[in-house]
Amino acid sequence: MPGAPKQELTLFDSTCIIVGIIIGAGIYETAPTVARSLGSGSLVMLIWLAGGFLALTGALCYGELATAYPQAGGDYVYLTRAYGSWAGYLFGWSQLAVVRPGDIALMAFIFARYAQTLYAPFGGNRLFYAAAAIVVLTLINILNVKAGKWTQNLLTLAKILGLVAISIAGLLAPEVQPLPAQAEAFTWGGLQLALILVLFTFGGWNEMAYVAAEIKRPQKNIIRGLVIGTLTVTALYLLINGAFLSALGLAGLSTSHAVAVDMMGRIFPAAAQRLIAVLICISALGAVNGLVFTGARISYALGRDHKTFQPLGQWSPRLGTPVWALIVQGGLSLAIVLAAGSFIDTILYTAPVVWLFFLATALSLFVLRRKDPHLPRPYRVSAYPLIPLIFSFCCLFMLYSAASYALAYRPFGLLVLTGVLSFGLVIYWLADRKADNNRAQP
Repeated sequence: MPGAPKQELTLFDSTCIIVGIIIGAGIYETAPTVARSLGSGSLVMLIWLAGGFLALTGALCYGELATAYPQAGGDYVYLTRAYGSWAGYLFGWSQLAVVRPGDIALMAFIFARYAQTLYAPFGGNRLFYAAAAIVVLTLINILNVKAGKWTQNLLTLAKILGLVAISIAGLLAPEVQPLPAQAEAFTWGGLQLALILVLFTFGGWNEMAYVAAEIKRPQKNIIRGLVIGTLTVTALYLLINGAFLSALGLAGLSTSHAVAVDMMGRIFPAAAQRLIAVLICISALGAVNGLVFTGARISYALGRDHKTFQPLGQWSPRLGTPVWALIVQGGLSLAIVLAAGSFIDTILYTAPVVWLFFLATALSLFVLRRKDPHLPRPYRVSAYPLIPLIFSFCCLFMLYSAASYALAYRPFGLLVLTGVLSFGLVIYWLADRKADNNRAQP
């Protein structure tokens, strides 16, 4: 008999998935630019709090959708049900071909960059470390769900403890000597850039929706995990930014090129670089494992419903995992690593399509309330329709900003992205347009 997802994830497991994916290395990369763009320590803390609030509005919207439609695939299910088979197909195709392998490769390169500073038996080859991270974590997730989830839990706990430890150290560091102000004056453009970076750093709060079919007591634990995970990350980001400001001051934070190393260097100058390298390696591995785990569920849902990708829709009854979805996803991620040969900034190329689908999912909440008025909804968004409208306008702003930036600075990348999506639509119309639009019915 064919296999199918089983409810094996507890509230703790699903919360670790969210926290582990959100907290990658982004906080260390974006914090100085955010501070420099705003020019005020108070505004720095406020923008990170605002980012947490906006992420929470999205989490509440996904909480209603995921509890009403607790199936593997997340957005794929909601978009298919709201707009038709083509919409879910296009989302699944974009995740399979562009977004997910690129994100996995990006995190793998971040891991490799810091791992080679700790141990370099092969001449410090980043390709080896990045490829090894993808291969090993993909194999772990193929073995069984428990192996994947416990790997995620341990990595997430380690990174949380590490963040808390360096934050406390930063808050207890000797008072910083004032430096000449280097931050820019507050401008609308600076606020816009800061918000883009902050929301990127919060990315991943929606990942639980992809594994909704595997969560125990989904009616309660999905929304609990989304809220707890988002609030936990918000608290950690406020804590670490407070530590950066306390240890380095606004000017020091704004001009730092390695903010965590600079902060720890005030306390442990001899070991700062190695300590932070270990923490970032753990953070990046946690993000890779989470992306591998959840991403394969999107490809599984795509293959389950569309004959073009039918092999991906097989769930191994023996291992209890979507083996072929994991293999293909890992292979595409590995191909990006081997082809690129260095750290790649996938944010610039994938952000427009990511926020396009976020907007479509936000609007699907309104569509599905009208389309399925009698469907049981264990959780309904608080302050409806205000919360969904706030999230929708946030998505629209991010889509506009990301597309404008891509057109101005990375037009070729945007052209490639458009070509990939168009090719996916061609495949759909040639092979799958006769598919039943109701395949994602609850």
